[in-house]
Amino acid sequence: MKKEIHPDYHVIDVKMTDGTIVQMKSTYGSEGDTLALDIDPSAHPAWTGGNTRLMDTGGRVSRFKKKYEGLGF
Repeated sequence: MKKEIHPDYHVIDVKMTDGTIVQMKSTYGSEGDTLALDIDPSAHPAWTGGNTRLMDTGGRVSRFKKKYEGLGF
C-alpha cells in the first residue's frame, strides 16, 4: 500500500443534532476535530419513520405551498 496516495484515517468527534458527541474514525479534518451535523439518523424522517415534520427554514415550505396552493398539494 502506497502511503503517499491514501488519506490520513484518524479519530474525530461527531456532534449529533441533539448535542451528543460520538467518536468515529474518518478522513475528515485532523485528529481531534469536531464535525457538527445538521441532520443525523436520530432526527431525519428517513430513519425515524417520517413522524417528524419538516422545519420551515427560511420560509421555503411556506413559499412552495403558496406558489402551488391551487394545485391541491
